[in-house]
Amino acid sequence: MSDKMAERTQLFTDLIDGKIPKRVPIMSMFTHEFAIQYAGMDLKKVQWDTTDLEASFEKVCEDFYSDLLPVSAFRMPSFYKILGSRNFVMGSNGFLQHPEVEGLKVEEYDDFIASPYNCIVEKVLPNLYSELNADPVTRSIVMAKAFKAYTDENNNLFRIYGNLIGKYGYGTVSLFAAFCEAPFDILTDQLRGFKNISMDVRRIPDKVEAAVNAVTPLMIKMGTQPFPNKYNATFIPLHMAPYLRGKDFERFYWPSFKKLVEGLAEKGMRSYLFVEEDWMRYIDYLAELPAGTVMTFEYGDPKLVKEKLGKKHIIGGFYPLTLLKTGTKQECIDKAKELNEILAPGGGYYFTFDKAIITADSVNIDNTRAVLDYVANNANY
Repeated sequence: MSDKMAERTQLFTDLIDGKIPKRVPIMSMFTHEFAIQYAGMDLKKVQWDTTDLEASFEKVCEDFYSDLLPVSAFRMPSFYKILGSRNFVMGSNGFLQHPEVEGLKVEEYDDFIASPYNCIVEKVLPNLYSELNADPVTRSIVMAKAFKAYTDENNNLFRIYGNLIGKYGYGTVSLFAAFCEAPFDILTDQLRGFKNISMDVRRIPDKVEAAVNAVTPLMIKMGTQPFPNKYNATFIPLHMAPYLRGKDFERFYWPSFKKLVEGLAEKGMRSYLFVEEDWMRYIDYLAELPAGTVMTFEYGDPKLVKEKLGKKHIIGGFYPLTLLKTGTKQECIDKAKELNEILAPGGGYYFTFDKAIITADSVNIDNTRAVLDYVANNANY
């Protein structure tokens, strides 16, 4: 391990251990779509033929400061194409789209409640992936091809990640060591869809409650890291809570989600939450989660979050990408100063933007570099 890698790793291990790091750690997050566009490459071509993917990632590493690897690919299109995916479809602009889908029909709730795994395999997957809606032999061949493509894509990505981490001396902590969803979110995003779940909570609330409870053990299993490490985390993007009425959140969302995070913690695994939209009306609930939960906030009041969560959890986010697009360089730097003054005192703070940067035209590149460089050289506790 190089000196630079050791120092950057130490920033995050100190942060997670509740110590005051040498300076505020930085976790920049750029998607593979951004990297391909930023490198001047064809977005559609490189996602299908990933020969040039590493070069596009390296361009991001060269130009933007981060203490952890700043670029990654979450979903590649090859295996979705093989499966005939309806829930992730390549758009004409080169971005994977997530259309409104109904993987679980309303009459299938009882089957799902009885056995979520069996129901997903036997009914949900054929509904979401047209090539799996076939006879058992054909379905097995398609699944084998898709899994081979998935494995090949991931092996290539892990090779790229390893090369870049070593070359640029990034920290070895991973907040994406595994992935799962909150039980209510998986029911919404992949099974019932936003429109249907909004009706379900009113028309068949008992079935919704039973379904999220039934799928919780499966989400704990899904979020279990292959090699648990106190300095790594399971990534859980939070989706539906801000769209729910308070009483629906308390009944359908919170109990199973809390059980998920606690279940992972009982197995020695930390959770990393992307707190999407504005959770301020539910901020006291987040205080109940296991100590040391890592959270990136999209919106909200950083002063309130620091007051409510700062002594127990690890906090980042709040920096608006919109300001990087529209603000002057000084305005962008001043915002970073402001957040540091609010969130850094006492520790438990890392710098990251309010969301990953997806498109090359969504931010001003010079402003983005200036903010990251300012934080790296000036942000202390």
